Amino acid sequence: MPIGHADAAAPSGPGAPKTARGARTRARILKAAESTFGSLGYHRAGVSDITRDAGVAQGTFYNYFAGKEEILRELVRDMGHQVRARLAAEVVHARDRLEAEEKGLRAFLEYLHDNPYLYRVLQEAQFVDESIYREYYEAFGRGYLRMLADATRKGEIRSGNNEVRVWALMGMANFLGLRYALWDDDVPFDDIVATISDLFRHGLAMDGQERNP
Repeated sequence: MPIGHADAAAPSGPGAPKTARGARTRARILKAAESTFGSLGYHRAGVSDITRDAGVAQGTFYNYFAGKEEILRELVRDMGHQVRARLAAEVVHARDRLEAEEKGLRAFLEYLHDNPYLYRVLQEAQFVDESIYREYYEAFGRGYLRMLADATRKGEIRSGNNEVRVWALMGMANFLGLRYALWDDDVPFDDIVATISDLFRHGLAMDGQERNP
């Protein structure tokens, strides 16, 4: 999902922390929820498992979250902000959109490899409340669409239906991440990025010389 912008992730609402210490506690609970949902699954995990992993009392949990579904929603939203910020930092010096796609893909694969619970949590979310799952990808899509529209205006990519392109690119990154960052790591990320870079720049069709040697 190689996009090129970051957005704020400050929580709001009744459970928003009022102090820096509260923000750290809330972040620790979210991290514990990520590992707990990722290892046990949403339905097997309980609030007590999350608070045990976070090292806080159950009462402290309810100071920030109403229950498991709310923390799942906030966790997915928080992870989305983190991934987008990571990718934005990696592509900020890209010379054009195609280089940004290459840098972003590499950063995404590395992030997924380093944070393997990400996809487990996302998969859990779609069966708890599909709107959580959709919100994650739609947030990516909105930012991605702005980036492709800007690249089209600059002449960095051909004009076309950028909304369809966005979902195609996100789908490609999704399955590359599953296959090469989570299931097996038998292909170096450099090779994956080089292959996709060639696809971006040359497509799949053979040119005339290749068809008629």
